[in-house]
Amino acid sequence: KLGATRVEIGFRTRNEHVPKKVKRGHGVKETIKATKLLKDAGFKICYHLMPNLPGSDLKKDFQMFKKIFKDQRFKPDMIKIYPCVVAYQAQLYDWFKKGKFKPYTDKNLINLLIKIKKIVPEWVRINRLGRDIPVGNIAAGNKLSNIRQILQSRMKKQKVKCNCIRCREVREEKLNPDYSLRITNYFASRGSEYFLQFVDKQNRLYALLRLRIPSQFSRGVKGLIPLRYRTLDTLEELKGCALIRELHTYGKSLPINKNKTAQHPVLGNIQHHGLGKELIKKAEKITKSLGIKKIAVIAGVGTREYYRKLGYELKETYMVKSLTK
Repeated sequence: KLGATRVEIGFRTRNEHVPKKVKRGHGVKETIKATKLLKDAGFKICYHLMPNLPGSDLKKDFQMFKKIFKDQRFKPDMIKIYPCVVAYQAQLYDWFKKGKFKPYTDKNLINLLIKIKKIVPEWVRINRLGRDIPVGNIAAGNKLSNIRQILQSRMKKQKVKCNCIRCREVREEKLNPDYSLRITNYFASRGSEYFLQFVDKQNRLYALLRLRIPSQFSRGVKGLIPLRYRTLDTLEELKGCALIRELHTYGKSLPINKNKTAQHPVLGNIQHHGLGKELIKKAEKITKSLGIKKIAVIAGVGTREYYRKLGYELKETYMVKSLTK
């Protein structure tokens, strides 16, 4: 009811013994359950992940990221990577002074982060990399406030690319007319995800849409979701619905109708060329092909009018459209 469309979860680590050691209030099982419930309600999921926690090491940290990207119980849409630091006020400072905890060197941390960025799937966005904590508050650990820029420079020299959403966004560049639609289908949180994106030959990202076939469906949806994963835990207004969890067009923000003077896409900005509408039509087509008769969007209050013009109606806090009309 407050208009939220994204939830961030302080996951920190998937190593089960670590949350107990650092007195985390929840563990891996709770994260898995929350992730599934939220995805089936249409939310985007962002995990906060923390390498270099007590009880972990470089190898375990890298394996953690591999697991999160591959294990269907996790697969977040976004992540924030906050390397653990020793603050003077924390109990960790006492462990550090007694030699019970040793933070990674800058070199080891940067090498680990480059390895992680190499394996990030195209449907994941790294929202943040490093946390801006005043250096005077840090006793030990990462003090590089511009660590993202350092990584980008190192990766450029090594000719290594990161395929995350943020690294591929076109930002304020103009639209290259030579773009195409790419669809990636993957299994996550007991549902089927379709990641639709418009990209050019350089793999620059212009627009994306996340379509979820939630876990309420079984083999009735053309065998996409195994019967053993079927569940009926869903909101009443979303029963029988596929879900659009995110729609985003990149480029310079423009007021509505501002770009209509551009006669050719390459001459104008990226927004207001109908990329979002094309993605919605494709999502509706995929949904109908699976035998699903309704589709719902988790939409912020300010975007509801956009969906109304495309045939969606407000039902509780979701915009819903019947695909049988």
